[in-house]
Amino acid sequence: MYQDKADADFSNEVLLSLHSDEQWRRRKRELISWTSSPKVRKGEKKTRLFNGVYVDSEIYPALSRLNRLGIQTEFSCAGVSPLDEPVDHSLYAYITLMAGSTSDKFAATVVNVMKHRVLVTFEPTWGRYDVSSFFIGHNRSFCLLIDHCAALMEENDSDV
Repeated sequence: MYQDKADADFSNEVLLSLHSDEQWRRRKRELISWTSSPKVRKGEKKTRLFNGVYVDSEIYPALSRLNRLGIQTEFSCAGVSPLDEPVDHSLYAYITLMAGSTSDKFAATVVNVMKHRVLVTFEPTWGRYDVSSFFIGHNRSFCLLIDHCAALMEENDSDV
């Protein structure tokens, strides 16, 4: 595992996803490039109301599906595109899941399906999973793949 991970503190987190040294270096290069690039706003951030909280429209379908599965989400941000909204933007799309048997299965599904495209950590102190896109600019595909993973879980539940 690449040792120069200054942008992340995994001291009390368990890293569940696997990434090569080159992937960690690429992630760092992307971050450095992003911080030095000009930020031009192309559009407003789009949100929808989900359980009384405004969330990014792109992550809404996945959050709805996770809710139907009984997976409690604490935080989420899609950010979608740094080109659309460079100021009010999360560089990495993310979702926080409260731990539980269904969340455990979902986290494992995400790691297996999304592989190097996702960063998944478990915080035992807080009893939660942090799931985020691994690379900048992959927020929209992250949202779609998270929804796909939730759909796989729904299909498996209906097969039982």
